[in-house]
Amino acid sequence: MGKRLIDSTLAVYGAAWKAALPLLKLNRRLRDGWDQRTLSGGLPAPAHLWIQAASGGEAYLAWEVLKALKSPFKETLRVLVTTNTLQGFETLTRAAAEINGEKRGIAVQPWYFPFDAPDIMDSMVRHVSPQAALILETEIWPGFLKACKQHGVRVLLANGRMTTKSLGGYMTWPALFRDLGPERIMAVSETDGRRFGTLFGRERVWVMPNIKFDRMVEAGPMARKNNPLKNLIPAKSSFVVFGSVRKQENIQVRKLAAALVRYKPETTIGLFPRHMHHVPIWEKAMNAGGLTWTLRSNMTGPAQPGTVIIWDTFGELVPAYGLAKAAFVGGSLVPLGGQNFLEPLTCGVKPVIGPHWKNFAWVGNEIFDSGLALKGDDTEHVLNLLINILEDAPRRTEITQKAKAYIRDRKGGAKAVCKQVADFLNKV
Repeated sequence: MGKRLIDSTLAVYGAAWKAALPLLKLNRRLRDGWDQRTLSGGLPAPAHLWIQAASGGEAYLAWEVLKALKSPFKETLRVLVTTNTLQGFETLTRAAAEINGEKRGIAVQPWYFPFDAPDIMDSMVRHVSPQAALILETEIWPGFLKACKQHGVRVLLANGRMTTKSLGGYMTWPALFRDLGPERIMAVSETDGRRFGTLFGRERVWVMPNIKFDRMVEAGPMARKNNPLKNLIPAKSSFVVFGSVRKQENIQVRKLAAALVRYKPETTIGLFPRHMHHVPIWEKAMNAGGLTWTLRSNMTGPAQPGTVIIWDTFGELVPAYGLAKAAFVGGSLVPLGGQNFLEPLTCGVKPVIGPHWKNFAWVGNEIFDSGLALKGDDTEHVLNLLINILEDAPRRTEITQKAKAYIRDRKGGAKAVCKQVADFLNKV
């Protein structure tokens, strides 16, 4: 794709951003960090390395990278970490506090990822002047990539995942993305690698262990006495977590919850929406199913049997798994690709998912073959699997030990990424 055509395409892209900005300011979620997103409140400090982590999940991956990162210089390695969401920013702020307080040779500054308008990104990259940029998962922003290329910033995309649908979208302008694309891509599976290779060229693509395994290798069950939710969930309660459920599967989840309470009236269900702003959708779904429900934020004492707790507070999914006897992980009852079902395992709970899990194919089929996780063919099958676990729950310590062994054999992603980052920085 010729330079003139790229420039004209990005000019149209920039005009679209300018037209959209007044409307974006009306978006409640984008108001957080507005001054940083638009650079209207100033600019961050210059940095050697810029790490972009789209939201909360990627921010935790960035945290793992920061823990494994070492400065290749005699001077302090300055790192700018950015994200698109409030949850991601809060996570990166905690990560920066930990790294800046405990680790010598690295200084971390969290910031909101600027809007991708080419003029905004050009100002940001020119001022920050990073030697290298690390994109986690799949953050392919034309304005950002163009500014990096223009200012000589080497770009590494790591822990890369790409769906067939995403590839189809990028392939509408393959020459543009190939011209602006990252210098190197580290994908989490051969399948993802082939998709990245189709877009960017196979010579740029490597395969790496998923950093999510690194994050979980040290995890383990929390003692009940230390669990912040212990006063809400009685010790002998048949507590079942529905983790990271998606609005598109609300009918299936509603039926699953109603049937589970009908078969096991002593059951209490903790329903964790994948997106907090969809809580009203889940309230309506529970009403439609004739279920008794309450919001987590309204609870002051123990949950009553037969109640669905709609979790409307952040950061409590893992402690909830620590008190659960069984867990269903959402995004899997309809074709959405699934959500992370390793988290309950590290808490000693055998997860049950539906038939759709392609986004987590990197975990490996061995996890089902070994019985560490269970996969249902449909809603009724998932229900039966949950009931079987409630009636004969495996020992939490046994599940944890097997899960740790499975995860330990697959760790190393953060160190692999840091090695490539050092290579990028040393070659500037």
